[in-house]
Amino acid sequence: MDPKLLDILVCPLCKSPLLYRKSQNELICKADRLAFPIRDGIPIMLEDEARRLPVEEEIS
Repeated sequence: MDPKLLDILVCPLCKSPLLYRKSQNELICKADRLAFPIRDGIPIMLEDEARRLPVEEEIS
């Protein structure tokens, strides 16, 4: 994931900064507990495509 892109991407719902989780190829919004997938190097920033993070899943 391009660091420059990470600097400008925000959650489409709450506009919070996102964390890049390389191991799962996702962008994480801590505030909304959503994980947006990255497919073929392209972040899919759609709420319908995001995975809800269970409360017990640690976000770091």
